[in-house]
Amino acid sequence: MGALLRSEEMTLCQLFLQSEAAYTCVSELGELGLVQFRDLNPDVNAFQRKFVNEVRRCDEMERKLRFLEKEIKKDGIPMLDTGDNPDAPAPREMIDLEATFEKLENEMKEVNANSEALKRNFLELTELKHILRKTQTFFEEAIHDPSLTDETMGLLGEEPYRSGQALKLGFVAGVILREKIPAFEKMLWRVCRGNVFLRQTEIVNPLEDPVTGDQVYKSVFIIFFQGDQLKSRVKKICEGFRATLYPCPETPAERREMAIGVMTRIEDLNTVLGQTQDHRHRVLVAAARNIKVWFIKVRKIKAIYYTLNQFNIDVTQKCLIAECWCPVEDLDRIQQALRRGTERSGSSVPSILNKMATKQTPPTYNRTNKFTEAFQAIVDAYGVSTYREINPAPFTIISFPFLFAVMFGDIGHGLIMAIFGIFLIIREKYFMAKKIEDEIFATFFGGRYIITLMGLFSIYTGFLYNDVFSKSLNIFGSSWFPIDPQTHKTYTNATLHGSYNLQLDPNTSFVGGGPYPFGLDPIWQMSTNKITATNSLKMKLSVIFGVTQMLFGVILSLFNHRHFKNNLNIICEFIPQVIFMCSIFGYLCILVFYKWTHFTVNDLGKDPNLLIGLINMFLMQRKKTDVPMYPGQYGFEKFLVFLAAICVPWMWLAKPLWLRHQHRFGQYRYRPVATQNGNLIDTDDEHEDVIYHDEFDTKHTDDNEEEFKHHQLSVNSGDVLGHDPEVNHHGDGDLLTPAEPEEEFDFGETFIHQSIHTIEYCLGCISHTASYLRLWALSLAHAQLSEVLWSMVMQIGLNFAFPVGVFLLVPLFAFWAGATVVVLVLMEGMSAFLHTLRLHWVEFQSKFYKGEGEKFQPFTFEDLSQYSVED
Repeated sequence: MGALLRSEEMTLCQLFLQSEAAYTCVSELGELGLVQFRDLNPDVNAFQRKFVNEVRRCDEMERKLRFLEKEIKKDGIPMLDTGDNPDAPAPREMIDLEATFEKLENEMKEVNANSEALKRNFLELTELKHILRKTQTFFEEAIHDPSLTDETMGLLGEEPYRSGQALKLGFVAGVILREKIPAFEKMLWRVCRGNVFLRQTEIVNPLEDPVTGDQVYKSVFIIFFQGDQLKSRVKKICEGFRATLYPCPETPAERREMAIGVMTRIEDLNTVLGQTQDHRHRVLVAAARNIKVWFIKVRKIKAIYYTLNQFNIDVTQKCLIAECWCPVEDLDRIQQALRRGTERSGSSVPSILNKMATKQTPPTYNRTNKFTEAFQAIVDAYGVSTYREINPAPFTIISFPFLFAVMFGDIGHGLIMAIFGIFLIIREKYFMAKKIEDEIFATFFGGRYIITLMGLFSIYTGFLYNDVFSKSLNIFGSSWFPIDPQTHKTYTNATLHGSYNLQLDPNTSFVGGGPYPFGLDPIWQMSTNKITATNSLKMKLSVIFGVTQMLFGVILSLFNHRHFKNNLNIICEFIPQVIFMCSIFGYLCILVFYKWTHFTVNDLGKDPNLLIGLINMFLMQRKKTDVPMYPGQYGFEKFLVFLAAICVPWMWLAKPLWLRHQHRFGQYRYRPVATQNGNLIDTDDEHEDVIYHDEFDTKHTDDNEEEFKHHQLSVNSGDVLGHDPEVNHHGDGDLLTPAEPEEEFDFGETFIHQSIHTIEYCLGCISHTASYLRLWALSLAHAQLSEVLWSMVMQIGLNFAFPVGVFLLVPLFAFWAGATVVVLVLMEGMSAFLHTLRLHWVEFQSKFYKGEGEKFQPFTFEDLSQYSVED
């Protein structure tokens, strides 16, 4: 709970790494994932940094891997993903990886080029085969056509022809895309003025494009013309439409001979293509076994060099200097990681981790696990918590599903939601291994624990409301009995079956001896004034829940003030805020409980209206006929209004005036002091150069700083102290506060800020209390929508007798079940979720949570996607 209540204590450290050990040390820190490095070269161009060539080499290797991945996916080969997380390769292994990737890329490019050339030849031969076959068919049809004369056959180049004939038609044959045929035919007609004869037929089977691999549909055409001028025009038109022309012999014998040769070459090409595809497949299968591991290795190398580019290099070029934020609790683990990295590199000089003093605000680091991660994400979506302020996440774990369930209370709907969440939890390892990239599923899967808790809490509130799919459960037996209020006798069966509207008097019909043991009595399900009774109950509960949560938020602000030692805020903000809220809304909640416990059915019509009473409390107007709820009520309420009125100027003016008073009399200046072994000492500017070394417990100044850098700082768990951004902390208990300049004070700015804060809080108490009434409104809407769906769908089928009712119930139940899941569970659940989100972000967290921090983003190998650059 302590780790969840506040963010981890952070410290700024300086890291000294030997050049030969820097790579392995950073690799170990990446595996650990507890260090956030600062860029010490913000003004240096990315192309001018020391390790830019190594980063470019990694980019090139990643490009080659993406090329291989694309080819593997194109062939539909599964890539083996064992879930292994290999260590970052040593720098010398980069050469081996580069050689392997270069070899695979060249081999694949060569195979692709050969395959493309073979496919292009295969396509050309296939098209020529169809041309020879179709043209031969055309000429054979022309011979048997009685409409063609011998003279026409001679013009086409076929027997018989007249001897001495001087006129003969030429022709060209080719293939063209099928969708271009209409435009192609029109262009030929217009350009050649109708002096050509076109004959075309479709190729039934699609052909494979050798470049894209797509299936295309083409047609064979043959064009007859007379003269070289038309021949030139026809060829230019064919070229414009990207039609492919092939040589076609004029005699049938030559065409048959060419067709035989084409078929032989096609068979040979099929054999060669098969062997080429087998070789390509073997290469890709071998690459698919290792490509996932290769990606991880390359991205780890790239991440390491990208991080090393943020370091400074000393003048000797032998030492790299880095600055990083670390959790104080994990300094031992970081030291161990540095030692492992130094040992792996074979370096004899240890790495040095030195804590630094800084005025900068550390990043916020909240430790989470798979259960608390989703709740922390809800809080962080509003704003990352300011460093070391109260974290709302541990309270959200309970309050969020509970407030959701208040609006969504239904045993059946909650059971559906809980089953879905439990299913995701049980199968979480399977879904995590699948790495499903669907955004909607990822959202549900990430919130599986929230969904489960919301479902379980909804089941609980469903029992409280005694509501399951708009019906009630009579588990313990109703405390009501049908007794006639006039005769005080039990209603007869004839009266019960003959009447639709009977009234039960609580004084006579409530004979159970006490309330229903748990939740709402099932008799209310049949009551016509059910909404009136439940609305009153839920409305009051909503106000009680809201005031309780807001008051709890104000109390949490006290812990923030105490942690940051801001006593002024405790006196000028926390105390008047608590008094203001308790004197108005806390008093209202007390009246609700008082009315529940002191007014019974015997006082029906005499019970006071709490809303009217609250209004009269501020107006201080009472009718002579008004009867107080308790002795001294009106005087006590005037006292509460007076307290609330006093709190407004208290919150508004006290803090600015006190700060101005401190500033005028010089008490607002910081006096530079330091402590040694618990004793206060005076300090001056020369203390700024003092560095404390935990291991030797000695002071080092600038003169012997070089000697100090050759020693490794050992940080024991018992030496770790709290860290304040403006104070040096040391393992021996000493702390050093350097002299600081006088802080500027602007009374006008402080006054305006406090005015806004006061107005926001006072008006917010009213509006936020009213905002919690959404708990009642959405609960009412959900219950009524569920009841309408039951009465409009399922009740229709249940009203019919057998056998008609059986046939109607099947489709009606299917529709009812589908509408229940889609409308009542998904849509209504999403609505309740968003309203719960608003109640936590605005009404609850605004009382104590600033959310102005910067999230801790450690260097880690768990998420390498940020180092991946797509083509």
